[in-house]
Amino acid sequence: MLTKLVAGLAVLASSSMAWGQDAYYGWTPGSEIVGQRVQVQTNGVTNTVAFESGGVAKIYSPTGSTVVDANWTAANGQLCLITSNTSDCYPYRAPFQAGQAVDMISDCAVHSRWLAPQVSAKAGERG
Repeated sequence: MLTKLVAGLAVLASSSMAWGQDAYYGWTPGSEIVGQRVQVQTNGVTNTVAFESGGVAKIYSPTGSTVVDANWTAANGQLCLITSNTSDCYPYRAPFQAGQAVDMISDCAVHSRWLAPQVSAKAGERG
């Protein structure tokens, strides 16, 4: 029984490590993307989604010439983007990590690759 429990925890830990952090460490879903622009590639097209506080989002076309107003939620293990025409929810059980692409399939069977931006060190910080 203990062997099965340890094996199960190892699988859980490895799946969380792919995201970079386990949800059990006090992570609030969506907190790492508020104020960020995340690149989302779908069907070979890369749009940029700006996640603002209060569940407001803006989706920018690859050239930035088209902006679609949207809303977003992060709850119950899902990250959802809602526009006036569409609603897509993706599995979301751990935070995005800067510079690490994550492949996800929405509840509408849409495959997308999500990439949170790299965070550059501020002047005076040591890493």
